[in-house]
Order: sequence, then C-alpha cells, then structure tokens
Amino acid sequence: MGHGRTLEYPKTPINKVNRYNQRATYDLEQIHTIINTSTVVHVSFNTPDPGNPFPVTLPMVGVAASFDHPSASLGEPLDVYLHGYVSSRLMNLSRNAETDTSSPDTPTPAQGLPVTISATKVDGLILTLTPNTHDVNYRSAVLYGYATLVTSVEEKLWAMEMVTNSVVAGRWAHTRVPPDAAEMSSTSILKVRVVGGSGKIRVGGPRDEKKDLDRADIRSKVWTGTIPVWETFGEPVPYEGVSAGDGKANLVSLVPEHVVGFAQQRSMENERYALAAVEDRSQD
Repeated sequence: MGHGRTLEYPKTPINKVNRYNQRATYDLEQIHTIINTSTVVHVSFNTPDPGNPFPVTLPMVGVAASFDHPSASLGEPLDVYLHGYVSSRLMNLSRNAETDTSSPDTPTPAQGLPVTISATKVDGLILTLTPNTHDVNYRSAVLYGYATLVTSVEEKLWAMEMVTNSVVAGRWAHTRVPPDAAEMSSTSILKVRVVGGSGKIRVGGPRDEKKDLDRADIRSKVWTGTIPVWETFGEPVPYEGVSAGDGKANLVSLVPEHVVGFAQQRSMENERYALAAVEDRSQD
C-alpha cells in the first residue's frame, strides 16, 4: 500500500475486530486481495429448516469484482460473485430471499439472502517456549452481504469469465467459449452486495512472555522460531485420459504460457510474502 488515501470498511458492531485488534485491517485492498488470491472461499448462511439449527458453510469459488465499474481496483467497493449449480440449496434460498418479504427480521424487502464470506491464508507456524504462546502467521478476510441471483445474461457471462480467471489468470480466453445453452441453464451466479468486512493479519516471529524469557533453563532446551508456510503451484501435468486411446487425453503438446506463468508467479508471490512475514517486526 502507498501512503495516499485508502478506502476502508466502516467499523460496526458486526465487523469490528475485538481480540488482537492490532492485527485488524479494514482496508478494502488488503481484504479484497485475500479473497481474490484464495482459490476457495467459504460461504456461510442460515436455512429456514426448523430441523437444522446449524449454520451452513460451503466451500465455493468466487471473486470480488464490479460489473457496473469493471475497471475498479481492489481498493474500491466491490461485489462478490459466486459460481454454483442452478438447483443447489444456496441458489434456491437466494432466489426465495428475493421474493419473500414476509419475515419481520428482513430489514428491507427483497435485498437478498444474508451471507458471510471468509478466506484464510497461512503464512507460517510460530514455535515458542510454551504451547500457550504458539501462533500462526496468517491473513484472513471476512465479508458480510446479501446474495441475489444474477439474471442478466450479459452480467452472468461477465461474472463467469471473472470467476474462471480468478482460478487461473487468463484462462477464459483459452477455452471453448462462450458456454452453450445447457451450460448456461445449469449454472447460477450469485452476486453478493457487500455491506461490511474486516481482515486480520499476523506477521513476525515468536512473542514469548517475560516470565519464560527470564528462564535460561527453558531457553536452553526449547527451540523457538518460525516455519514459513506458502501455497505452491506445481509443474502443470497434461491429462492422459483414464486409459490409452479413450479419446480424452490432452492433445496440446506444449503447456500454454498463461498456465505456466500463473503457476510460477503465484508460487513466487506466496513464498516471497511468507518469508517477508517472518522478518516483519511491525507488530512487535
């Protein structure tokens, strides 16, 4: 981040970080970056089923972006688009939430299904003198919003492209597109209008308490330090089919540059961040 003005999510009772609030961030760019560099996000919601008292959490593929302002940066207000099957429970609940205005708990009619979206990246394991002070270097983000189904064909196609490219940058243009009628009808896109969010980031090394640091007998036998952790994307492996001659094998001899470049770049970025987090003393 530069030293200019940055946009933040307003602090509210819903999104305010209380414990370890020195790790909190409300910066839009930091939060949206965590979401968009996580291959999987987790979407949580409640169901109206009286027989199921538990909140539901689903792993999904999604991306923070803006259809109305496609050139918007990650530091600007964005929606989150989620890809799913047309008849899934989440899609049906979102569809019903747009038309059901009978609930007294709904602040505004037809605003959508309330959902929480979260993502976490682990950057290191912190080993200290005592189990109680062990920790993790991490980046986490939580967004709150209302989910509605995308009905515009133009916006749906745009969102499908954005979601695809969030998995592997540039992938959409290197596939058979646009989707056919069957694919369009079997796929639903949820648009989450984000109303709040927060992030939490931990960097640095061990932070032992003085009572343990003062004990040479402990320090002389307990190793302390950090195991850096980062997600690595391996060498792309061409598909050879289930069995020889089954007509399913990859026929392209060279791995495309957009695939190789993405895997190498993302791995390098993850490693660089994890190693830098070890040396970061900004929270000490």
